[in-house]
Amino acid sequence: MTVAGPDGLTIVDKPPGLTSHDVVARMRRLAGTRKVGHAGTLDPMATGVLVIGLGRATRLLGYISGQDKAYTATIRLGITTVTDDAEGDVTDTASTEGVSEDAIRAGLAGLTGDIEQVPSSVSAIKVEGRRAYQLVRAGEQVALPARQVRIAALNLIDLRRPSTELVDLDVSVECSTGTYVRALARDLGATLGVGGHLTALRRTRVGGFAIAQAHTLEELAAAPVMHDLAEAVRRSFRTVSVDAETALALSYGQRVQALGLPGVFGVFDPEGAAVALVEDHEGQSRTVVGFT
Repeated sequence: MTVAGPDGLTIVDKPPGLTSHDVVARMRRLAGTRKVGHAGTLDPMATGVLVIGLGRATRLLGYISGQDKAYTATIRLGITTVTDDAEGDVTDTASTEGVSEDAIRAGLAGLTGDIEQVPSSVSAIKVEGRRAYQLVRAGEQVALPARQVRIAALNLIDLRRPSTELVDLDVSVECSTGTYVRALARDLGATLGVGGHLTALRRTRVGGFAIAQAHTLEELAAAPVMHDLAEAVRRSFRTVSVDAETALALSYGQRVQALGLPGVFGVFDPEGAAVALVEDHEGQSRTVVGFT
């Protein structure tokens, strides 16, 4: 799995303080290519899994970024901030002395499943051509519409009371793409009537890639580790192998008889090479991303 080639995915354990763009810039220097991208932004304060694509594997990133994700996070109850995290100015405080563990668990349960979530006002969502966070930092009020997200699991790992005024919660989250963990902290605090914000966030999984496969930038500088294109497709998508004739047709962008898998899936030729990402539609399979 250790290669120096330019086609594949590298899983970075992003350190705090760097933007996702910073990590991409460093990987460009390490890999010696400008064809580098990432699958899903992490805030500078966040750490953990950042999927980096190089060469032809950058074509996978838009699909990988849409896959489910997992996090561990720390939520502080009793303080509300303008950014819903520890980097924003405090807007309100309230005592948590009367907030019980049972109430906290019930609040977490109420945020589980298919929910309507209002994104954080400092998200990268565009409002009339400008990023929401740019408007907030300029002192403008931003009201973003709610969107449906799925919280498959939201579990309490640990509860601490650093003072009679505050409660710190360590939680684990499994969620659909588009979920804002900061917004979960905000909404839990609002439900409990004491406010809340995020103080730490670590992404532990993106699709089929977990923190166990991640490496620090220092480790990657010493010994580049890459999942080649075929392995990247197998880890990220359902797959099917086809005969040489079908593989050739799909590589040319031609449609073939439906191959029978749901969603976007990977197609391999008889030699085990990744040919394309394919999607079935109206009885036919069509190439959505080709690798030739």
